Amino acid sequence: MKILITGGAGFIGSAVVRMAVSLGHEVVNLDALTYAGRPENVAPVEDSPLYAFEHADIRDRDTLDHIFAKHSPDAVMHLAAESHVDRSIDGPGDFVETNVTGTYNMLEAARAFWIKQGQPDNFRFHHISTDEVYGSLGESGMFTEDTPYDPRSPYSASKASSDHMVRAWHETYGLPVVLTNCSNNYGPYHFPEKLVPKVILNALSGKEIPVYGQGLNVRDWLYVEDHAEALLCVLDKGQLGRSYNIGGENERSNIDLIKTICRLLDQKRPGTAPYEDLIAFVTDRPGHDARYAIDPTRIRTELGWRPSVTVEEGLERTIDWYLENEGWWRPLLEREGVGTRLGHG
Repeated sequence: MKILITGGAGFIGSAVVRMAVSLGHEVVNLDALTYAGRPENVAPVEDSPLYAFEHADIRDRDTLDHIFAKHSPDAVMHLAAESHVDRSIDGPGDFVETNVTGTYNMLEAARAFWIKQGQPDNFRFHHISTDEVYGSLGESGMFTEDTPYDPRSPYSASKASSDHMVRAWHETYGLPVVLTNCSNNYGPYHFPEKLVPKVILNALSGKEIPVYGQGLNVRDWLYVEDHAEALLCVLDKGQLGRSYNIGGENERSNIDLIKTICRLLDQKRPGTAPYEDLIAFVTDRPGHDARYAIDPTRIRTELGWRPSVTVEEGLERTIDWYLENEGWWRPLLEREGVGTRLGHG
């Protein structure tokens, strides 16, 4: 299968690119290489004859049409998005332009290509989204695919809008789509302003580890390579027009997650004092959702997928990767704005 993957130089996208190529798929990676997109993320596959790269922006419809015509993909995996909640609060316009208008452009380019090809039955448009579109949970309950949308930030509102458009293009035009909504990802190649790498790198540098509120916000943590495997499973076996929630089945409060990282670092790279001593509680951000939790019953029962990595195993793998790949993350700390945001999901 030839797959056009948008955002394939980003964190999740690059994991999908690497895995898809390893499974023998042809991959066309379309990425604008904005602040979080890095060619280094796909270096393990860049010399493969199965891999091609297109430096392009999903806001540029003419270029999208050219790329579809040039490569004739069998499927699209649309991951390109602005995804940082704190950045969306600072500058919501970029999120509307990329996540809403960009998705519209992808849908229209895909639809035009699909029609020109004779509307083949095996074509797929897989839209990758987030559990944040569902809003916030109390102490109990889980998000299912039927949970009403209730986005609380400019980021989640822009993703909710894109989800609605994908469903509308399926219902109105018959475009063969599948959708997925995932919980918080973590793992290798994660941009340093996100929570897990930020905690790791601040600790290693002896810097304060800022925690919103009392750190009681709860998230379901999904190892990125498990997520990539699930996405390819949905692309291959998912029912058209259907959405699938992808969760790690690993709920943790932010403070518990941070303390776990600190304890692992105490073992692997001991400092002069326990890393937990660097934790500092700061004023919470506006509209900070209390709890996310995914009910993955549908993908487990219909498609036979479930996560293979516990959060403790995944964090250990992630920490080992950052300890071994300073050359990847060190230059990123110099980029504008990196380190000024807390990165909590």
